[in-house]
Amino acid sequence: MRNLASSVAIVATGAALERRGLTVSSITSICIEPPCLLVGINTNSGTHDAILANGRFGVSLLANDHQDIALRFAGQDGSKGVQRFDTAPWDQGTLDVPLLQSAICALECVLHHYHVVGTHGVFIGRTVAVRPGDGSPLINCRGELRTLARG
Repeated sequence: MRNLASSVAIVATGAALERRGLTVSSITSICIEPPCLLVGINTNSGTHDAILANGRFGVSLLANDHQDIALRFAGQDGSKGVQRFDTAPWDQGTLDVPLLQSAICALECVLHHYHVVGTHGVFIGRTVAVRPGDGSPLINCRGELRTLARG
């Protein structure tokens, strides 16, 4: 599965000191009517439990210059919980979920369906708000963060 290239995003929920978030590359659009997306999150993650408790989450699609943010939210620098939000500007969306201000696109979702598959919770979120942005996407392929080259 490491050969399956995918976009990189921050999935986050909560407000103030209760904010939680993590880097994901297991995210996809699954339908347009109603607009829904699917995201897989390890059941051991605090963000997993926070999304279940809050019933809503934000998805910030990362740009090619967001590698440091992706690594931070993947826990590579040792930060946890609300500390992860300290190094970049965030907004609270209409659903009161954290959204990265510089994301190439930010989506707000209410939890539509949840199911456990192996080690991960599969969250299907119904998208209720979208904020478009700008930039080229950050991609995960073969365990490396990459950018799309124009040819």
